[in-house]
Amino acid sequence: MFYVMDFVDGIVLWDQTLPGYSQKQREQIYQQMNYVISELHKVDHKKIGLEDFGKPGNYISRQISRWTRQYRASETEKIESMENLMNWLPENITDDEMVSIVHGDFRMDNLVFNKAGTEILAVLDWELSTLGHPLADFAYHSMYWRLTAQEFRGIKGEDLNALGIPSENNYVEMYCKSIGVNSINNWDFYMAYNMFRLAGILQGIMGRVVDGTATSAHALEQGKKAKLMADAGWEQVKKIKGAL
Repeated sequence: MFYVMDFVDGIVLWDQTLPGYSQKQREQIYQQMNYVISELHKVDHKKIGLEDFGKPGNYISRQISRWTRQYRASETEKIESMENLMNWLPENITDDEMVSIVHGDFRMDNLVFNKAGTEILAVLDWELSTLGHPLADFAYHSMYWRLTAQEFRGIKGEDLNALGIPSENNYVEMYCKSIGVNSINNWDFYMAYNMFRLAGILQGIMGRVVDGTATSAHALEQGKKAKLMADAGWEQVKKIKGAL
């Protein structure tokens, strides 16, 4: 077992409202993130020899099954919204199958920017990367528009126009234009799925806290957010049901 490491001289940004930056710089930062994830999804994985990087097809179904098992293995309390999601999601999976390389955890604090904050120099934390559904990957990155800072580092409720940060709709349109599609169907489903997935990840952290194996000083704080995330995911489902 080994890995190759390099030094990248840049900065990591944690606060998605980007305090200390101008409106123009914030706009550039969000455009950079959108550009990089869309470029990743456009890579021909077969052409570069990564056709066996993961199992093509049924990505969301397999992910729901995986994170359900992970959640059950680390369950510390009964969360009604999580139970609802685990019942509803497998029966309502979208049928718009697409396959690309996916990062699995593409978010601002997994990127290294240049010191001006206007160019991405490196993408970090590839442990969840595989062949999967690009729209699910992009929705994970975009769900922060629907989460508050208290729920999980989100920008919901912020004055995006004043900050120079694109709206969710504008950000999605930017991505669609880049990958060459007109729009994304079932967008709320992808949001619900990703909030469920993140709730499973956070519950795993809480499980390690209870077991005494968590190493991060912030583990308990993160683990407690599992219920908030499951509740947010179930709100997306209620939105879908309300539109039917």
